[in-house]
Amino acid sequence: MNEIEKLDKIRQDFGDPFKETSFPKPLFINEILEGFEEEAPVSVAGRLMTKREHGKSGFAHISDHTGRIQVYAQLNVLGDAFKIFKSLDVGDIIGIEGKLFKTRTGEFTVMAQKLILLSKALKPLPEKWHGLKDVEVRYRQRYLDLIANPGVKDVFVKRSRIITLIRKFFDQRKYIEVETPMLHNIAGGATGRPFATHHNATGMDVYLRIAPELYLKRLLVGGFDRVYEVNRSFRNEGTSTRHNPEFTMLEAYCAYYDYEYMMKICEDLISSLAKEIKSSVVLDYQGTKIDLTPPWQRISFAELFKKEFDVDPRDSQDEVLNKVSKKLNLKQGLTRTRILNITEELIEKNFPKDKPAFIVDFFTWTSPLAKRNKDNPYLVDRFELFIAGLEVANAYSELNDPLDQKERFMKQLEVEDELPKKIDNDFILSLEHGMPPATGLGIGIDRLVMLLLNQPSIRDVIFFPLLKKTQIDTD
Repeated sequence: MNEIEKLDKIRQDFGDPFKETSFPKPLFINEILEGFEEEAPVSVAGRLMTKREHGKSGFAHISDHTGRIQVYAQLNVLGDAFKIFKSLDVGDIIGIEGKLFKTRTGEFTVMAQKLILLSKALKPLPEKWHGLKDVEVRYRQRYLDLIANPGVKDVFVKRSRIITLIRKFFDQRKYIEVETPMLHNIAGGATGRPFATHHNATGMDVYLRIAPELYLKRLLVGGFDRVYEVNRSFRNEGTSTRHNPEFTMLEAYCAYYDYEYMMKICEDLISSLAKEIKSSVVLDYQGTKIDLTPPWQRISFAELFKKEFDVDPRDSQDEVLNKVSKKLNLKQGLTRTRILNITEELIEKNFPKDKPAFIVDFFTWTSPLAKRNKDNPYLVDRFELFIAGLEVANAYSELNDPLDQKERFMKQLEVEDELPKKIDNDFILSLEHGMPPATGLGIGIDRLVMLLLNQPSIRDVIFFPLLKKTQIDTD
């Protein structure tokens, strides 16, 4: 009997299995288990995960996102509804009303007094003894992954908790959470190739944002001293264990402070998250122990490149790129993005991963939105944070000189192929009205979750990562 024939039989015997519109469940399963009282009445609903029959009785387990509980069904208690129990398949969604008791083996169980079929599963779940192991299927059909692998569900519950704690951290420090546009007239605020689209009503070409930075700094001009946004951003680039074209960022801006302040914010935020989520400031990430106890080490980008490539902050961008290309025997030209990727490789090669590292002393031309160092105009007040070889955060003292900003934008357009050849003149105009000295911070939340929850790939912490099309997507 195929699934359609079985569905027709269910409808004939018991009516439409999709007719129910609600089944109130005041408590989640974990709350029922934690507050267990013998003979207490309960109303519980969830997905049928196991079922075994013993003549006129049977046992089953149902689950929700918090856990699973055993159900005991008896013919002499359920009456005609026991026929529904016998017809159930693993994967069906049911509602149970009954009383709690403890079996002889000590398992908390619901004695079913009422049973309702809330939704019929037409497809079988993955084989229960082996779970869902195929990585491609796990990512593409995440709903099956969540059903078959309870640990995956726990990752996403904790991800939600981490984001809640991030908001709490900034709220307590008097930051205001804001929302800025996801559709931009001009792609900017970071280096990256944007997704382009068209707005029919206005006849405008627009871009999915690659970063919210320029809009958040407009709010500093407007008088908001401390703002943050948990935002979705997009970059039309490749995928890997560290990259997804759609990703979640935290960006925070604080007027009247500099990038040293944001270093302290990073140390306090990430170490506090570890304490809340892991109950320790020592992380175990893919076999490496990482001590998050502040203060964290600092590594000079300028000194690293001087040692490796014999370049100097006073060298022009072309001179640096030529020297690096020659040393690495590269035939294709280097972009600023590739320079930063080389930085990651050098850090992994030269420094241990057991302590977070702030990379400082960046060349000015690598950072068109950062303020120059007061003592050395060839360097900027900026840092990138690396933990276990992953770039997690980027921050700097914000450039608020409109003339310098426009000049750097112009130079950026001369050498960058990844951005549209346009300058955000409205942002320059906002700076001309005066932006206070400030610092800004961007943290990749997906990567931070990877670290805190010891996940090897960014796809393991994003519900639905972007994947190539398959036949099932196009049918």
